[in-house]
Amino acid sequence: MSTPALRIYNTLTRTKEAFKPLDPSNVRMYVCGPTVYDYAHIGNARPLIVFDVLYRLLRHLYGADHVKYVRNITDVDDKINARAAERGITIRELTEETNNVFQADVKALGCLPPDVQPRATEHIAQMLAIIEKLIATGHAYAADGHVLFDVPSMKDYGRLSRRSLDEMLAGARVDVAPYKRGDMDFVLWKPSKENEPGWESPWGRGRPGWHIECSAMSAAHLGETFDIHGGGIDLVFPHHENEIAQSCCAFGQNVMANYWMHNGFLQVEGEKMSKSLGNFVTINELLTGWKGAPWAGSVVRLAMLNSHYRQPIDWTYELLVRSRRELWHWCQEIVHGHFGNYRVWDVDWSELAPSEGIVAALSDDLNFPLALAELRRLYANAHSGSEKARVELLMNLAFLGLIKKSTVGALSGLVTGDLIDAADTSILQKAREYQVALANENSLHALALLQKFEHEGVNLSSSDSGIVSVSNSGSGAELVEQMIAARLAARAAKNWAESDRIRDELAAMGIALKDNKDGTTTWEVKR
Repeated sequence: MSTPALRIYNTLTRTKEAFKPLDPSNVRMYVCGPTVYDYAHIGNARPLIVFDVLYRLLRHLYGADHVKYVRNITDVDDKINARAAERGITIRELTEETNNVFQADVKALGCLPPDVQPRATEHIAQMLAIIEKLIATGHAYAADGHVLFDVPSMKDYGRLSRRSLDEMLAGARVDVAPYKRGDMDFVLWKPSKENEPGWESPWGRGRPGWHIECSAMSAAHLGETFDIHGGGIDLVFPHHENEIAQSCCAFGQNVMANYWMHNGFLQVEGEKMSKSLGNFVTINELLTGWKGAPWAGSVVRLAMLNSHYRQPIDWTYELLVRSRRELWHWCQEIVHGHFGNYRVWDVDWSELAPSEGIVAALSDDLNFPLALAELRRLYANAHSGSEKARVELLMNLAFLGLIKKSTVGALSGLVTGDLIDAADTSILQKAREYQVALANENSLHALALLQKFEHEGVNLSSSDSGIVSVSNSGSGAELVEQMIAARLAARAAKNWAESDRIRDELAAMGIALKDNKDGTTTWEVKR
């Protein structure tokens, strides 16, 4: 069977198109990364996972050495300045701290590192060069220490968002600065106050506008025109529209990127996520504790893959519970199933490749629901005794970033001596804690523990040398008590739906609850 042709939905043309790279030996993709002033939220996790899967697919189709993925870090921004001042720390301290957490979050979500992660502050010279070109060609002008892009100078401005300039002007509800020639003109460079970060320029000491940063970084690492530009649907206008304007006018090109891909919005429990509604959730919060328990990055990843990337997704507790339970069953089938004459941890994971069904599903505009349907088919066949299906299930879970070799080893109850010193009792205790969760069939705790330990720098894995068995001792009572406390809080708030959800989850774990007349709740393990 021949490899299916990749087709992706292009926001620029509003059609699904066959992907034809400019150079098949050098496929290039740029995705907008974080502004490191605060921890990334779960809405930010969606493009991270979506474009990581696309990156994996491109590497499979064209070869790992022939794909270049760039995701930027914005480390100069007014929000950064304000947050650093609010916390009383330097901008450098804030951006380093936030970026470190972001990188740990992304790793926990199972994402491969991009080939390049450029920082905006390292590309000021490139930004200045682009701005000077725009001024020289009549597409930008300097005024009162600012440099602005002259939007009417670009005749087809608005083609990505399908908005005409007249419509944008009619709908504009902004105070127009006196130094602007037109209402829609946007900032390329602005002056910096004495206490703000700034760089010398022909227009005085200042700093870049938001949009020019991505034009400079993408051109520096991928060229003036490249294959794919990705991000969330919220970036179509004005950010991506303005990127196109800057890059095309500066470089004299008709297009900046040939394919523009955007993932849909994310809401939480049926409502828009916002701090004012109290439903703002960061990736780090999910991984360390949300609604009574930490959630494994692989579970968060699977939950994201349950919807087509272009469709809105409703982030719910039930979605996470379903995803965790399904991933648990898949992992258990791999760990405890038979793979012929070798053990699963003996497999050379570098040689694992996705099956034709998964490649076909992903090649159809990243059809995640179809890919998951294929995983479920393989699981059913593996559970019925098919070794071939079990091997394919392992291959595909690894390819999709849903399972790692360390996870398989840990699920097998083994720890490598080269990573864990037997004398390190604190680390061995972590392994024992995990093993207890397995012994009690506590899926809620077990998968989350893997992620928690990885955040703490401990990897549970296995190899032929130095294998250390872990004993079954301890108790998972603390987590049960935490969930009961969360349920009591929900009942006190008359949030009966939340109370029922926690009760049902505990029941699925084999925990029976008894609500007493004095308002307390006791529990026991069902026999």
